[in-house]
Amino acid sequence: MSEQWTIASILNWTKQYFGSKGIDNPRLDAEVLLSHILGKDRLYLYTQFDQPLTPEELTAYRDTVKRRAVRAPVAYITGYKEFMGLNFAVSPAVLIPRPDTEILVETALERLTSHGAPLIADLGTGSGAIIVSILTKLATGTGVAVDISPDALAVAKENAVRQGVDERLNLCQGDMLGPLAGKTFDAILSNPPYIPDSDIAGLSAEVRQEPRLALAGGADGLNFYRRIVAQGAEYLNSGGFIAVEVGIDQAGPVARLADQASRLKVEAIVKDYAGIERVVVFGLR
Repeated sequence: MSEQWTIASILNWTKQYFGSKGIDNPRLDAEVLLSHILGKDRLYLYTQFDQPLTPEELTAYRDTVKRRAVRAPVAYITGYKEFMGLNFAVSPAVLIPRPDTEILVETALERLTSHGAPLIADLGTGSGAIIVSILTKLATGTGVAVDISPDALAVAKENAVRQGVDERLNLCQGDMLGPLAGKTFDAILSNPPYIPDSDIAGLSAEVRQEPRLALAGGADGLNFYRRIVAQGAEYLNSGGFIAVEVGIDQAGPVARLADQASRLKVEAIVKDYAGIERVVVFGLR
């Protein structure tokens, strides 16, 4: 890369380079990374195609290209990810928020609007994307976010402060429902680890760089759902609900975990925009 590179030429070169490395969406990744370096949105790139890059910009961009070429996720390189229309800080300590998880947030919001001042728990909060998004939409809501990782909770705290909901969110380090003993909630939400342990090795190089703790769900991927369903009823207020995100083909097995012993019943199974059953909602029997 020389000092004569323009926005147009560097994007074209990077697209070809990423393509040769087998990276999906090479042009999009090139644009996102260059936008990040320039501190501009992607539209700016299209209106300033002939703008030359400074040596400092080229050096910084070259570093991001090197990282992406060895399959570092774009969100870890830029340090943020858009979710529910908000920018969330992310780091290798947390799972990168996915559009699929917005279905869980939307499902919860539909049910919580009728509550005057709902108290919500988010299990395995990671970046805090779920609970922080909800609290930005529900001005009277309060939340508790649980994660076993102190590094993840630090990211969630940063995002709560960034979105102005930190005074309404309590962060607790611990394992799933453990830190919630003695408390009851109007909603318990979770996007738990749900990938079968044996499938981890076959994930994309990018996904394998995300925290294993946030991915691996046991032999069949259902370990955390079993725990949530078995114990969740005692943490629910009357009229409360539990909503969990599930992987492909997991909605049925997760729904069947609700039985008389759990004191829960399935109230809804919600599909994502691709028609995949993505969220299972439980209520008290």
